[in-house]
Amino acid sequence: MDDLERELRELTAWLEPAAPPDVTAQVRDRLAAPPRRWRYWLAVALSALLVAALPPGRAALADVVTGLLRFSGVVIDTSPLPAPPTGTPSPLPAQRPVALAEAQRQVRFPIRVPARLGAPERVLVADPDGAGAHRVASLLYRGGTLRLDAFDGTLDTVFHKQTAGADVTFTQVHGDFAIWVGGPHALAYIDRRGSVRVATARLSAATLIWQAGGVSYRLEGDLTQGEALDVAGSLE
Repeated sequence: MDDLERELRELTAWLEPAAPPDVTAQVRDRLAAPPRRWRYWLAVALSALLVAALPPGRAALADVVTGLLRFSGVVIDTSPLPAPPTGTPSPLPAQRPVALAEAQRQVRFPIRVPARLGAPERVLVADPDGAGAHRVASLLYRGGTLRLDAFDGTLDTVFHKQTAGADVTFTQVHGDFAIWVGGPHALAYIDRRGSVRVATARLSAATLIWQAGGVSYRLEGDLTQGEALDVAGSLE
Protein backbone atom coordinates (compact mmCIF):
# COMPACT_ATOMS: atom_id res chain seq x y z
CA MET A 1 0.00 0.00 0.00
CA ASP A 2 1.57 3.34 -1.00
CA ASP A 3 1.46 6.47 1.17
CA LEU A 4 -1.41 8.10 -0.73
CA GLU A 5 -3.62 5.01 -0.42
CA ARG A 6 -2.79 4.77 3.29
CA GLU A 7 -3.70 8.44 3.86
CA LEU A 8 -7.00 8.03 2.03
CA ARG A 9 -7.86 4.96 4.11
CA GLU A 10 -7.05 6.88 7.31
CA LEU A 11 -9.33 9.71 6.26
CA THR A 12 -12.29 7.33 6.07
CA ALA A 13 -12.39 7.38 9.89
CA TRP A 14 -13.45 11.04 9.61
CA LEU A 15 -16.44 10.23 7.46
CA GLU A 16 -19.87 8.85 8.33
CA PRO A 17 -21.87 7.19 5.52
CA ALA A 18 -25.10 8.95 4.70
CA ALA A 19 -27.79 8.67 2.08
CA PRO A 20 -27.02 10.88 -0.94
CA PRO A 21 -29.06 14.12 -0.68
CA ASP A 22 -31.26 15.53 -3.41
CA VAL A 23 -29.14 18.46 -4.68
CA THR A 24 -31.40 19.49 -7.56
CA ALA A 25 -32.69 22.60 -5.80
CA GLN A 26 -29.17 23.59 -4.71
CA VAL A 27 -27.83 23.29 -8.24
CA ARG A 28 -30.66 25.45 -9.58
CA ASP A 29 -30.00 28.06 -6.88
CA ARG A 30 -26.30 28.19 -7.71
CA LEU A 31 -27.00 28.50 -11.42
CA ALA A 32 -29.08 31.57 -10.63
CA ALA A 33 -26.50 33.02 -8.20
CA PRO A 34 -24.44 36.14 -9.07
CA PRO A 35 -21.06 35.58 -10.80
CA ARG A 36 -19.04 36.40 -7.67
CA ARG A 37 -20.70 33.51 -5.79
CA TRP A 38 -19.83 31.18 -8.68
CA ARG A 39 -16.19 32.25 -8.48
CA TYR A 40 -16.20 31.42 -4.76
CA TRP A 41 -17.60 27.93 -5.28
CA LEU A 42 -15.21 27.34 -8.16
CA ALA A 43 -12.26 28.35 -5.97
CA VAL A 44 -13.43 25.98 -3.24
CA ALA A 45 -13.75 23.09 -5.70
CA LEU A 46 -10.38 23.75 -7.32
CA SER A 47 -8.67 24.04 -3.93
CA ALA A 48 -10.11 20.71 -2.82
CA LEU A 49 -9.07 19.02 -6.07
CA LEU A 50 -5.57 20.48 -5.89
CA VAL A 51 -4.97 19.25 -2.36
CA ALA A 52 -6.41 15.84 -3.21
CA ALA A 53 -3.92 15.57 -6.09
CA LEU A 54 -0.85 16.36 -3.98
CA PRO A 55 1.98 13.79 -4.02
CA PRO A 56 1.90 11.22 -1.19
CA GLY A 57 2.93 12.58 2.19
CA ARG A 58 2.57 16.25 1.17
CA ALA A 59 -0.84 17.11 2.56
CA ALA A 60 -2.83 15.58 5.39
CA LEU A 61 -6.20 17.26 5.14
CA ALA A 62 -7.59 20.49 3.69
CA ASP A 63 -10.87 22.03 4.81
CA VAL A 64 -11.45 24.99 2.52
CA VAL A 65 -14.90 25.57 4.00
CA THR A 66 -13.52 26.42 7.46
CA GLY A 67 -10.38 27.99 6.02
CA LEU A 68 -7.82 25.43 7.23
CA LEU A 69 -5.00 23.95 5.20
CA ARG A 70 -2.46 21.51 6.59
CA PHE A 71 0.67 21.15 4.50
CA SER A 72 4.23 19.99 5.24
CA GLY A 73 3.94 20.37 8.99
CA VAL A 74 2.32 23.81 8.83
CA VAL A 75 -1.33 24.62 9.61
CA ILE A 76 -2.56 27.68 7.71
CA ASP A 77 -5.68 29.24 9.20
CA THR A 78 -7.46 31.98 7.25
CA SER A 79 -10.06 32.67 9.93
CA PRO A 80 -10.18 36.22 11.41
CA LEU A 81 -7.41 37.13 13.83
CA PRO A 82 -8.60 38.09 17.34
CA ALA A 83 -5.60 40.46 17.55
CA PRO A 84 -2.08 40.50 16.07
CA PRO A 85 0.71 39.40 18.41
CA THR A 86 2.46 42.19 20.31
CA GLY A 87 5.56 42.38 22.45
CA THR A 88 8.66 40.21 22.26
CA PRO A 89 7.91 36.51 21.64
CA SER A 90 9.77 33.81 23.53
CA PRO A 91 12.21 31.68 21.50
CA LEU A 92 11.33 28.19 20.37
CA PRO A 93 11.70 25.48 23.05
CA ALA A 94 15.35 24.96 24.11
CA GLN A 95 16.55 27.06 21.19
CA ARG A 96 20.30 27.63 21.00
CA PRO A 97 22.86 28.88 18.48
CA VAL A 98 25.33 26.39 16.97
CA ALA A 99 27.72 26.16 14.05
CA LEU A 100 26.24 24.81 10.82
CA ALA A 101 28.23 21.56 11.03
CA GLU A 102 27.09 21.06 14.63
CA ALA A 103 23.47 21.76 13.63
CA GLN A 104 23.68 19.00 11.05
CA ARG A 105 24.74 16.57 13.78
CA GLN A 106 21.90 17.75 16.04
CA VAL A 107 19.02 17.03 13.61
CA ARG A 108 17.86 13.88 11.82
CA PHE A 109 17.44 15.43 8.38
CA PRO A 110 19.85 17.02 5.90
CA ILE A 111 20.31 20.80 6.25
CA ARG A 112 20.56 22.37 2.80
CA VAL A 113 21.84 25.92 2.25
CA PRO A 114 20.37 28.11 -0.51
CA ALA A 115 23.12 29.11 -2.94
CA ARG A 116 21.36 32.44 -3.56
CA LEU A 117 21.95 33.42 0.07
CA GLY A 118 25.22 31.65 0.81
CA ALA A 119 26.46 30.72 4.27
CA PRO A 120 24.06 31.78 7.05
CA GLU A 121 25.04 34.49 9.53
CA ARG A 122 23.63 32.42 12.41
CA VAL A 123 22.25 28.91 12.85
CA LEU A 124 19.76 27.91 15.54
CA VAL A 125 18.45 24.49 16.60
CA ALA A 126 15.38 24.01 18.80
CA ASP A 127 13.08 21.54 20.55
CA PRO A 128 15.24 18.44 21.23
CA ASP A 129 13.62 15.09 21.90
CA GLY A 130 14.59 12.66 24.66
CA ALA A 131 17.59 11.50 22.64
CA GLY A 132 18.81 15.05 22.01
CA ALA A 133 17.78 15.24 18.34
CA HIS A 134 16.45 18.72 17.61
CA ARG A 135 13.20 19.21 15.72
CA VAL A 136 13.92 22.52 13.92
CA ALA A 137 17.02 24.08 12.36
CA SER A 138 16.90 27.78 11.37
CA LEU A 139 19.35 29.59 9.09
CA LEU A 140 19.38 33.36 9.68
CA TYR A 141 20.40 36.08 7.22
CA ARG A 142 20.32 39.91 7.05
CA GLY A 143 20.59 40.37 10.76
CA GLY A 144 17.89 37.76 11.41
CA THR A 145 15.21 39.47 9.28
CA LEU A 146 15.44 36.68 6.70
CA ARG A 147 15.21 33.11 7.94
CA LEU A 148 14.93 29.61 6.55
CA ASP A 149 13.39 27.05 8.93
CA ALA A 150 13.94 23.37 8.13
CA PHE A 151 12.14 20.51 9.86
CA ASP A 152 10.63 17.09 9.28
CA GLY A 153 7.04 18.12 8.59
CA THR A 154 5.90 14.64 7.59
CA LEU A 155 5.64 13.51 11.23
CA ASP A 156 4.01 16.28 13.26
CA THR A 157 2.59 19.77 12.84
CA VAL A 158 5.26 22.31 13.78
CA PHE A 159 3.97 25.81 12.92
CA HIS A 160 0.54 27.43 13.06
CA LYS A 161 -0.17 30.46 10.85
CA GLN A 162 -3.19 32.76 11.02
CA THR A 163 -3.30 34.60 7.73
CA ALA A 164 -6.51 36.65 7.74
CA GLY A 165 -5.99 39.45 5.21
CA ALA A 166 -2.78 37.95 3.79
CA ASP A 167 -2.60 36.66 0.22
CA VAL A 168 -2.38 32.84 0.23
CA THR A 169 -1.63 31.32 -3.17
CA PHE A 170 -0.53 27.95 -4.52
CA THR A 171 2.74 27.78 -6.45
CA GLN A 172 5.58 25.34 -7.20
CA VAL A 173 9.24 24.78 -6.33
CA HIS A 174 10.99 22.58 -8.89
CA GLY A 175 7.58 21.34 -10.02
CA ASP A 176 6.46 20.37 -6.51
CA PHE A 177 3.54 21.96 -4.65
CA ALA A 178 4.28 25.03 -2.50
CA ILE A 179 2.31 27.74 -0.69
CA TRP A 180 3.05 31.47 -0.70
CA VAL A 181 1.70 33.67 2.10
CA GLY A 182 2.22 37.14 0.69
CA GLY A 183 1.95 39.37 3.72
CA PRO A 184 2.36 39.71 7.49
CA HIS A 185 0.57 37.02 9.52
CA ALA A 186 0.58 35.58 13.02
CA LEU A 187 2.91 32.63 13.57
CA ALA A 188 3.02 30.34 16.60
CA TYR A 189 4.92 27.18 17.43
CA ILE A 190 3.21 23.83 18.08
CA ASP A 191 5.06 21.69 20.59
CA ARG A 192 5.53 17.93 20.49
CA ARG A 193 2.31 17.41 22.47
CA GLY A 194 0.32 19.25 19.79
CA SER A 195 -0.32 22.36 21.91
CA VAL A 196 0.06 25.84 20.41
CA ARG A 197 2.70 27.75 22.38
CA VAL A 198 1.11 31.19 22.54
CA ALA A 199 4.24 32.69 24.14
CA THR A 200 6.17 32.11 20.89
CA ALA A 201 3.56 33.89 18.75
CA ARG A 202 4.85 36.74 16.60
CA LEU A 203 3.99 38.68 13.47
CA SER A 204 5.70 36.94 10.58
CA ALA A 205 6.72 38.40 7.22
CA ALA A 206 5.79 36.97 3.82
CA THR A 207 6.57 33.26 3.71
CA LEU A 208 7.12 30.47 1.18
CA ILE A 209 6.40 26.90 2.37
CA TRP A 210 7.54 23.81 0.46
CA GLN A 211 8.96 20.33 0.89
CA ALA A 212 11.97 18.66 -0.74
CA GLY A 213 13.60 15.31 -0.05
CA GLY A 214 11.32 14.65 2.92
CA VAL A 215 12.30 17.94 4.62
CA SER A 216 9.89 20.84 5.03
CA TYR A 217 10.99 24.46 4.64
CA ARG A 218 9.57 27.88 5.41
CA LEU A 219 11.43 30.88 4.01
CA GLU A 220 10.38 34.10 5.73
CA GLY A 221 11.45 37.69 5.10
CA ASP A 222 11.14 40.82 3.01
CA LEU A 223 11.01 39.01 -0.34
CA THR A 224 8.72 39.03 -3.32
CA GLN A 225 7.22 35.72 -4.40
CA GLY A 226 9.64 35.56 -7.33
CA GLU A 227 12.65 36.22 -5.09
CA ALA A 228 11.49 33.59 -2.60
CA LEU A 229 11.04 31.00 -5.35
CA ASP A 230 14.53 31.83 -6.65
CA VAL A 231 16.02 31.23 -3.21
CA ALA A 232 14.03 28.01 -2.70
CA GLY A 233 15.15 26.69 -6.06
CA SER A 234 18.82 27.16 -5.13
CA LEU A 235 19.01 24.74 -2.20
CA GLU A 236 22.13 22.62 -2.37
